[in-house]
Formats: sequence, structure tokens, C-alpha cells
Amino acid sequence: MDEIVKALIRKFNIKAAIFDLDGTLIDNNAVHLKSWLQYLKTMGRVVTEEEYRTHFNGRTNKDVLEYIFKKEMTKEEALPYTLEKEAVYREMYKHDILPVEGLLDLLHAFEKFGVPMAIATSGIQPNIDFMFDHIDIQQYFPIVINSSHISRGKPDPEIYIKASQALGVDPANCLVFEDAIVGIRSAKAAGMKVVAITTTEAANALSTADMIIQNFLPASFQF
Repeated sequence: MDEIVKALIRKFNIKAAIFDLDGTLIDNNAVHLKSWLQYLKTMGRVVTEEEYRTHFNGRTNKDVLEYIFKKEMTKEEALPYTLEKEAVYREMYKHDILPVEGLLDLLHAFEKFGVPMAIATSGIQPNIDFMFDHIDIQQYFPIVINSSHISRGKPDPEIYIKASQALGVDPANCLVFEDAIVGIRSAKAAGMKVVAITTTEAANALSTADMIIQNFLPASFQF
């Protein structure tokens, strides 16, 4: 993995790495879909997988809930629904949560070469804490930007701009790892390079990324 990280540094002139969470650090979007289906069933609402990918994946819960209810909502109005739905997600996933293949070695190599890292996620703090409780990676991420820190969700670039500012690194020198189309658009709009991972979308849907990988194992990186 050392050679992969050295190649990434050379290719993209990076000084920092920023990771999305859902679908990137953990391959959990199928669980999010399942938990949304279960939660929305109580409201008599049905969501298709395509609808989930287009209107849910990568977006803040507030944006998703505005789509569901077809009206604008304040963060305070959206919060009770968010907490209920995410409690369903955590209960479903608690026995199965795992990092994407190769992630731990990649994070260790970035740290070894002095590349600071951050998380930029549309998710909420309880879900971040849930991941850290089950996967021993918190030490790599002193900076975590979540939905409570932003006023505009992905594909707006705000979340990635805030992450780069917190890292103290120019956006042009930040490399983002993303699985969602809206996340790629967000990072690109912030002026960053993007490595897309095909946990959620097919490779052809991620074509605007600078590199596409299946997982974080060395064989997945093609230079």
C-alpha cells in the first residue's frame, strides 16, 4: 500500500485526503436503503432503489425528508425524523458493520507519509460515533465535518470547502474519496480531485471522477 499512496501523492499532488463516510469507509448503502424502506413503511410511503440512488444517496437527511414530504423543512423540523430513521439503521447494521476492503491499510499508509485526513459526511454524529465504536479508525480522523456543520448539502461544495479549511490545505491539493454522484459533484465544485469507489454506483455513472476503484486493495488502483 505504500507504493499506492506514493503514486497517489505524485499523480494528484496531494497534501490531504478527505473521505466520505457512507458507501466509502463502510459499504452500507444497502442497509440505508433497507432502513429507509422500513421507516417509511410506517408512513405508507414506498421508495424504489432507483429513487433512493437519485434522491437519497449522498444527501443530508434534511434534503431527503424535504423530498419525501415535498416541502421545505428547518433542521429542527427534520431532526426527529432523522433520529428515528438512523436508529433503525444502526440497529440493522450493528452486527455486520465492516470497513471497505483495504481501507485500514490505506489509512495507515497515508498516516505514514504524513498525509492528514478528514471525513466529510452528509450523515449525523450518532452514525459517525457508531462507526468509530465498531471500526478502529477514529485516530486517523481528527477532523470530521458532518451535516450539522453545513447549511447546504452535497452536491453543493460547502462541506468539502469546510473540510479543506479545517485541514489548512488548499482544495487543489486535497484528494477526495467518494461513492455518490452528488458527492463527486460537490468535491469537483470545491476544486478537488476525486477517487470514486463503486460500492453504490456502476463505474460508468462515476465517470467524472479522476480515478475509479472497486475497493481500497492495491490491485484496484490503476495508474
